[in-house]
Amino acid sequence: MRNKKLAIALISTFTAVSLTGCAPLASDVRVSVTQDANTCELSQTELTSGVATFVIQNIGDTTAEFYILNGNDDGILTEIENIGAGLTRELTVELAEGTYRYSCEQMDGGDVIRGELEVAKGNDSKVVDPTTENAIAEYTEFVRGQAKTLLNETREFVNAVKAGDVELAKSLYASTRVYWERIEPVAESFGDLDPKMDAREGDLDPGVAWTGWHNLEKQLWVSGLQSDAGSIADLLLADTQELVNRIDSVELTISQMGNGAKELLDEVATGKVTGEEERYSHTDLWDFEANVFGAQKVLEVSSNLLEQRDPALLADLETRFAALNTELDKHRVGDGFKLYTELSATEVSKLAGLVEAVSEPLSKMTAALVK
Repeated sequence: MRNKKLAIALISTFTAVSLTGCAPLASDVRVSVTQDANTCELSQTELTSGVATFVIQNIGDTTAEFYILNGNDDGILTEIENIGAGLTRELTVELAEGTYRYSCEQMDGGDVIRGELEVAKGNDSKVVDPTTENAIAEYTEFVRGQAKTLLNETREFVNAVKAGDVELAKSLYASTRVYWERIEPVAESFGDLDPKMDAREGDLDPGVAWTGWHNLEKQLWVSGLQSDAGSIADLLLADTQELVNRIDSVELTISQMGNGAKELLDEVATGKVTGEEERYSHTDLWDFEANVFGAQKVLEVSSNLLEQRDPALLADLETRFAALNTELDKHRVGDGFKLYTELSATEVSKLAGLVEAVSEPLSKMTAALVK
């Protein structure tokens, strides 16, 4: 989970734009965004429905983030993180008629600056594109399958915790979480569940109970099982069941899939590479590989569409993913990975560089998919 204020009160947003199985909408605009720690300026805030590309320039001194929210700030429609100081990144999204909010933030502090985006009805002529439709259907099936496996594996993990079998619970922890990490952008879109299930210590506002995976991680590796371990484990299982229920009715768009793949690489760059995610178990490489796997799955199911629209980008991404996976494979041990603390600074740096090498062309994938 990302360490951000927005995550605390969100609800499902993947059903917010119901264009599943449709070709991109007719309009296509570019919105310039200039932001730093104290300012956020958009070239326009009144759009027509269709495909819009936000060109975000970070003129500040720290790393920037940009979000598009539902109108009542009740969910993240899409986002882009890890915009380094002085850099410009693009975010392409399909917007239906309605009111949205934008949010400019800095990862290292500064003001959270929000405003409204008004999207009027445009020429929304929709043409069924079988290649796009097939990609969405295949990825939706993948997400639902991963969620159901997560539920089954979580049940075993919870049983071990409640039985007080610390060693068994430890052995199941990382291998179970990979199913969450592979579909993290979809899972995180259910904002009321995400902080309950995946918040790291210190992520939540004062007075909000810390529950979920990382609470149990600390108990298993640091403090020993506490009197509340069983109740926290039960809540985790119940929340996982609720996640499966919601994912069963989720509707995705091709732009959400493309942006989700990029979000997974941002997760690696801002959390896994730093070792922050699994600070007690140091099983970050399991999460790292799972995020990469999830991003590559989007590429895989979209490959026919990308072959039609930008074959050079497809070839480039396949090559770069292969290089990253080759490096990750060097750190495998049996069915898992080395602990993150066992990697040298040089090895961490090499992994980070390969993530960045994939991330840059991956940021272009959504725009290619919605051509």
